[in-house]
Amino acid sequence: MTRKVTANVYMTMDGRGVFPTYPGSDLPTGDPDEPDEFFRRMWTDRYDDVTTVVMGRRSFTGHERVHSLKGRKPKDPKFMFDYSRFLDRVEKVCLSRRLKKTDWENSRILQGDLGKIVTKLKSEKGGNIILEGGPRLVQEVIQRNLADDYWFLVMPVVYGRGPRYWGAMKDQTTLKLLSATPMKFGELVLHYEGVRGKPSSKRK
Repeated sequence: MTRKVTANVYMTMDGRGVFPTYPGSDLPTGDPDEPDEFFRRMWTDRYDDVTTVVMGRRSFTGHERVHSLKGRKPKDPKFMFDYSRFLDRVEKVCLSRRLKKTDWENSRILQGDLGKIVTKLKSEKGGNIILEGGPRLVQEVIQRNLADDYWFLVMPVVYGRGPRYWGAMKDQTTLKLLSATPMKFGELVLHYEGVRGKPSSKRK
């Protein structure tokens, strides 16, 4: 059974990979111990089928510092402890030329062509794969159409600065909308499937 590759994208309306504050962004959306819609769909619902999470160096070190079980604070919501237990137990792949070693359990560091790495991971035994790497990694994933599907959290802010998800492309990547869910404070949770096997339009 082929391993499915999902890319998670968190962005403002102008495609910036930041988490700005806006009305409601600092308020719980319901039970503080239960995940909201975007977190449930992008993470909680995937705990049983995902066995590998791929991150860039900054995302990897940041997740280890904040979201590993050893980094969790006692006052954090229950669902975040569940998230930490999930991250600790799954295989974590850090894409980096600079990082040489890590103490985070079930982790390995890879470098080289992203397409070859994704192909290698898909050929290995295991469940599905999440790409959680930040704008630079996801931009390459989109440009090369490496993911089978994409989850977007679009925040209701035009930010105007910070790292961009979008960049120049030689070929278009076509996505098929599977679902669109508005959230309480204006966010959108979008689920797209990558379209493959069809001619792409080249820019002249």
